[in-house]
Amino acid sequence: MKDNYKINDFLPYLIFGLVVVIILIILKPIIGLISIFALAYVIYVTYSDIKNKNEETIKHIENLNEKFDSLTKEAIFDMPFPLVVTDEKAKILWYNTPFINLFNEKSVIDKDLENLVKDIDISNILNKNGENTLPIEINKRSFSVYTNVVENKSENKEGKSVLLYFVDNTAYKNLKDKYTSEYPIIAKIEVDNFSEAVSSAPSEIRPLLIAEIDSTISQYFEEYDALVRKVDEDLYLVVMNFKSLKSLKDKRFDILDDLRDLNKGNSIPITLSIGVSSFGLNFKDAYIESDSSLDLALGRGGDQAVVKVDDNYEFFGGKSKAVEKRNKVKARVIGEALKQLIDRSKNVYIMGHQNPDMDAIGAAIGCLRATLNRNKEGFIVLEKSNPSIDNLIDRMKEEEPELYAKVISRETAMNTIKHSSLIILVDNHKPSFTEYPDLLKATGQIVVIDHHRRGKEFVENPVLTYVEPYASSTCELITEMLTYMSDDLNLTHFEADALMSGIVVDTKNFSFQTGVRTFEAASVLKRAGANMLKVKALFQDDFDTMLYRADVIHNTKIIHDNIAVSRFEKEAKNSVLVAAQAADALLDINGIDASFVLTINDGKTHISGRSRGEVVSVQLILEKIGGGGHLNMAGAQVDTTDLDEAEKILIDAIDKYLEENKSEE
Repeated sequence: MKDNYKINDFLPYLIFGLVVVIILIILKPIIGLISIFALAYVIYVTYSDIKNKNEETIKHIENLNEKFDSLTKEAIFDMPFPLVVTDEKAKILWYNTPFINLFNEKSVIDKDLENLVKDIDISNILNKNGENTLPIEINKRSFSVYTNVVENKSENKEGKSVLLYFVDNTAYKNLKDKYTSEYPIIAKIEVDNFSEAVSSAPSEIRPLLIAEIDSTISQYFEEYDALVRKVDEDLYLVVMNFKSLKSLKDKRFDILDDLRDLNKGNSIPITLSIGVSSFGLNFKDAYIESDSSLDLALGRGGDQAVVKVDDNYEFFGGKSKAVEKRNKVKARVIGEALKQLIDRSKNVYIMGHQNPDMDAIGAAIGCLRATLNRNKEGFIVLEKSNPSIDNLIDRMKEEEPELYAKVISRETAMNTIKHSSLIILVDNHKPSFTEYPDLLKATGQIVVIDHHRRGKEFVENPVLTYVEPYASSTCELITEMLTYMSDDLNLTHFEADALMSGIVVDTKNFSFQTGVRTFEAASVLKRAGANMLKVKALFQDDFDTMLYRADVIHNTKIIHDNIAVSRFEKEAKNSVLVAAQAADALLDINGIDASFVLTINDGKTHISGRSRGEVVSVQLILEKIGGGGHLNMAGAQVDTTDLDEAEKILIDAIDKYLEENKSEE
């Protein structure tokens, strides 16, 4: 229905009436004259009626607007949730009673909302035109803040106003937090060195030591409302909730320190490995995941807790050196299993890590000998040599041409490998860091033999895994296995030297990470014909390398009083070798507990880390930037060629590590 009429709306009728009047004047003048007065009257009445109707309509609309404005204002003022209006600079223009009740204030007009509520940023709201929801907390109450940006249209006021309304979801958040905190978590705990530690105590004290281990673990977790059950002499199952896990993480699993400090006459300290499931799983999946986390903790050398978090892991502890295991049963079992796998395979492909060192190439040569001893065809996949192994490769060409013929390129390996072939990864367990990652997809049979602490990335579904962080080197592990795979080692003098060189390089000439089994492996190789003079010759450097190393040491800076950081900026094909050697040399400086040297290699920044292993773990530091290794020897690659940027990333990781250690003390 039309509420507002105009005279123009009746114009057709008026024109028609006027035409009729004109015709009547012509035909009937008297009647036409009367018609003129009649038409004028009709026009007057129509105009008056339109005017009155319009005035009534306007009054009705004005009355309705007044009622609507009043209703809107009353609705806003009576809103059950807080409302506030600000200008573009966050100055409060208006608020309702529920809003002021949130604060111990009588009035907040003209005050800065951003100072009143720290999590609100008006400029950010304006940039997004109010299309966002902000989760904030005020006086222990949780709110979702909805925003609206309004353009001011009044003549005396320009710019924009921001309307914010606060929806209280404290009850929902509390319910959600309660649900989350009560979610079940499963942990598996294994005493890393149970037999060795108990055996190191006097026989009359051993029952007391075992009882003390049990009670320490049980009492510790029961303080966090957890259920603890011993399922084997060295294995425990813990069921707790997510709230308890958060508390344990806040304490950084200090039970690791409690057990390590336990002394009942045992000369070997007690260490634990703890694997914890992630949030949101049923009991079956949580148990499986805790088992995987425990395997990872053990693979990293033990004395640590590993917590699965979504698709990632969090690590706690891992500050102590892996304790050497005197029992060689595992080496014998692994050796027998590897022998059977080689026998069943069409052929064998052996790979180390990218830019292989003496340990990687020496272990590969040892595995090749094991393969040839089983009368199987074997190959070492190596795209190109590098300065770290050039001397060994040159000697192989000269002394063992038939063996050198077994060293093949990536392309040759990919063209000849079969699904029934066996791949042996040595001195590395990360697929992305292997000599040729794509080769791993060509077969389902992969063996992993490594001595580095296990990282987050690992080969998927290997048929055999032998990762022992206590070992000095992969060459040590391979040498032990060779003794169990055949009554006769059948090693040539060159092969014995290659294996010995791997042990020498990773132990820094038998000064780091050495145990009884290290020297036993060395003695086996010595009897097989290893010549230490020839081994030493493999590590001789040219004059330029010596100068490069001296230059790196000269440009070293000391941070945190005991950590040396330097860089090798020259372009050289042996830059990684120079960095590693310089990092070793920096440890000879009095008062230095750890050293890091950065250099550019293959479009990335390579970082070599070394430590004495007593105060600083270079492994835990470099793991924060995607690297890994051992307590006292580790490496990492940063995806940049800007050494300043890479150094900042490294120093941030060092600072974070030291801060975490400080909070644990």
